[in-house]
Amino acid sequence: MIKTKQDFINKIHLIISVLIVVPVSFVYGFNPDLQFDIHINTIDEHNFFKAIMGLYLGFSIVWLFGIFKTNYLKIALVSNMIFMLGLGSGRVLSLIVDGTPTFGYLFGTFAELFLGVYGFWVLKRWIKQQLQKNKR
Repeated sequence: MIKTKQDFINKIHLIISVLIVVPVSFVYGFNPDLQFDIHINTIDEHNFFKAIMGLYLGFSIVWLFGIFKTNYLKIALVSNMIFMLGLGSGRVLSLIVDGTPTFGYLFGTFAELFLGVYGFWVLKRWIKQQLQKNKR
C-alpha cells in the first residue's frame, strides 16, 4: 500500500477518489434525492442510476487494485485521470450551457478537475520513473 513518500504522492488521489466515489455511487443508486435535487419517477430512471452506481463501483475497484497492487497502478492512474477529467469536463460544459448548479455539484466540478490534473501529473512522473528504472 503506502510505504514511502513516493507511494503517498502516487496513490493519495486514488484513495481520496475511492472514499468519495463509493458513497456517492450508493447515493446515486439508491437515494439520489437525498443529497441532490434529483427526483426519479420511472423504472428506467432507477435503472439508469443503478447503472451509474455500478460504473462508479467498477472504477473504484480498479483504483483499489492500483492502491494495493503495484502491477495495477498504471491502469488505476489512467482510469482515474480519464474518469475525473471526463466528469469535470462535462460539468464545465453544463456550467456554460445550463448555468450554475447547486454548491455540491460546483464543488464536485473543481474537485474532479483537480483530481484529474493531479492524476495526469502523477502518471507523467510515474512513467518517467519507470523509464529511468529500465535504463539501469
